[in-house]
Amino acid sequence: MTLRPDTPNRRIVFSYLVPVHVEVEDGIVADVVVIDETPIRDPTLIEGDGDLLAQAVTDANDGQAWPSWRFGY
Repeated sequence: MTLRPDTPNRRIVFSYLVPVHVEVEDGIVADVVVIDETPIRDPTLIEGDGDLLAQAVTDANDGQAWPSWRFGY
C-alpha cells in the first residue's frame, strides 16, 4: 500500500456485502457463516482517508485464500 506521508490517519475501514449462510431452527438463528472469499465490490468508506480507499481495497482483495467465519454451533 502506498501511503502519503502527510496523511494523519492511515487506517482505512470499509464495508462491503458478502454472501452469508443463515440457519434458523424453531424461529431462532442457530448458525451464521460469512463467506469472505467474495471479491470486494462497491465498498463504503467507514473511517479514514477516502483517497486511500482504492489502494486499501486492492490490498485487501489480493487473492489470498480467506476462511469463512462461522458463528453458532
